Amino acid sequence: MTSTRHLSLLVLACLAGGAQAAGDGCDPSGGLEFVCGPKNAEDLVLVPGTQWIIASSLEAGAGLYLIDSRDATWSTLRPEVEHDPAFPDCTTPPPAATSSTHGLSLRAGAGGRSTLYAVGHGPREAIEVFDVDASGAMPVIRWKGCVPMPAGLEANSVAFFADGSLVATVFAMPGKTLAEALAGKPTGAVFDWSSGRKGFELVRGTELPGNNGIEVSADGREIFVASVGLRTVVAFSRTHPAQQLRATERLPFVPDNLHQDASGQLLTAGMKDDEPACGGVLGPQHDIPTITACPRGFFAMAIDPATMKGTVIAQGPANPAFNVATMVLTVGPRFWLGTFRGDRIGHGRLR
Repeated sequence: MTSTRHLSLLVLACLAGGAQAAGDGCDPSGGLEFVCGPKNAEDLVLVPGTQWIIASSLEAGAGLYLIDSRDATWSTLRPEVEHDPAFPDCTTPPPAATSSTHGLSLRAGAGGRSTLYAVGHGPREAIEVFDVDASGAMPVIRWKGCVPMPAGLEANSVAFFADGSLVATVFAMPGKTLAEALAGKPTGAVFDWSSGRKGFELVRGTELPGNNGIEVSADGREIFVASVGLRTVVAFSRTHPAQQLRATERLPFVPDNLHQDASGQLLTAGMKDDEPACGGVLGPQHDIPTITACPRGFFAMAIDPATMKGTVIAQGPANPAFNVATMVLTVGPRFWLGTFRGDRIGHGRLR
C-alpha cells in the first residue's frame, strides 16, 4: 500500500515534470521519440530491479531527474539530507541553486536500496553520494556526503569497486584543452579514492586524450576508460595501471559515458565522428560552440569487455532536435539517450 509520504511525493513529481504532447515541439524526429523538459541530461543510470531511470543535469540548479521508462514521464529529484559520518570532511549538501551533476554510477544494495555517486560541479568539485530507496511507490534519495576532488580539478565520470573505493576521470588537467584532446594528445587521467583518505589521488599511467566515461570490471581487476581523442575504450589493470591491457578499434563516434549492463556488456554512446556537414572529422579546429551548433548523428554501442569488440545497437542521423549524445541505457526493448546540451532525452526501439 502506498504511504501518505510516498503519495505526497507522487503528487510533487506530477507537478514538477510530466509528459509533453505531440505538436508542442516534442514530436518524434530522426527515428527518436523524446522526453522533453529535462535539461542537459548528460548521464543515465537504471535503478536496480525497477523501470526508473535517474538522469544527471549539467544545468545549474536542475539537480537530478527521475524518468519513468514505462510511460516516458519525468520529475525532478530533490534529495533529503541524512549525513553519513563516513564522510567527516563533507557535512553539508551542495547548494541546490548553483550546483550541477555530470557522470553517475549506481551501486546496488539490499532491500531496494542502492548508492548513487554523482560528479558534482559548482561551488565545490566533488563526488556527491546519495542513498536511493526504491522500496516504495517511487524512488526517494537522501544526500549522505561527498568526496572532494583535488583543488583545481573537475571530474567527468565516476565508478565504484565492491569495497566502496571510487575511481573518477578528469578530462583535462590544468592548462590542457579540448583542442589538445581532439588532436590525440594526453590531457586527462584517472583518479582514485578509498575510505579513510581525504580525497582523490592520481593513478599514474592512465593519462589519455580526453579521459571521459569510466567503468570497472565485475571482478574489480580492470578499469575501462573512454578516450574522446582516441575514439576508443581502453582497459587498464587496476594493480598495474601503466599497462594498457587492450582497447577497442577506433570507433566511428566519440565515446562519452560508459556503464556495464546486466549482461556484462559495456554500453556507450556519442556523436558521429565524421559528419561532412559539420566540417568532417572532429579535430582541434572544433570547440564546444561549433560542436553544439552543428547537429551530428549518434551511435550507441555494446562492447564485450573481454574482447573489446563492439556491436552497434542504435544509430541515427543528424537531428536538429537532438544533438551531442552522451550515453545509452537499455531498458527492455528500448534504448534511452542522454545529451550534454539539450532540453530532452531521446528514446527508441532497439535493433
